[in-house]
Amino acid sequence: ATAVGSADIGEVEWITTTADKSDGFTLSVRVRYNELVTVTGNPTLAVTNGNQGTGSGRGPHTLVYASGSGTTRLVFSLAIAAGNAATNADDILSIGAQSIALAGGTIKDTADGTTASSVVISSALGTAAGTLTVVA
Repeated sequence: ATAVGSADIGEVEWITTTADKSDGFTLSVRVRYNELVTVTGNPTLAVTNGNQGTGSGRGPHTLVYASGSGTTRLVFSLAIAAGNAATNADDILSIGAQSIALAGGTIKDTADGTTASSVVISSALGTAAGTLTVVA
């Protein structure tokens, strides 16, 4: 692989298309870099719960690195059981601006081994990912 500079985040997107509280679901988000990255440890990404449904105090949800080391696409996931207390119907989940928490791990540019210059999801990238509404 040829480095074009340090690896940076270029896009963030939901993999999950349906979040059904009664059935349970897995929240999954894909973070795309502009070049290959290698991951060690268990970095995490937070998903905010807007608490639009009945009640309050739910979220954020911490998605853990699941796959993609050695590629440009990292996947972060969290399984949420059926009937969970973490979400209610009508809650709106969003990614927003944030730094990926390295949690003792690393995300490095595969070509030159330098730490990726960006583990930051900008407000524009988080907003562009859109939201996910939980159904009953």
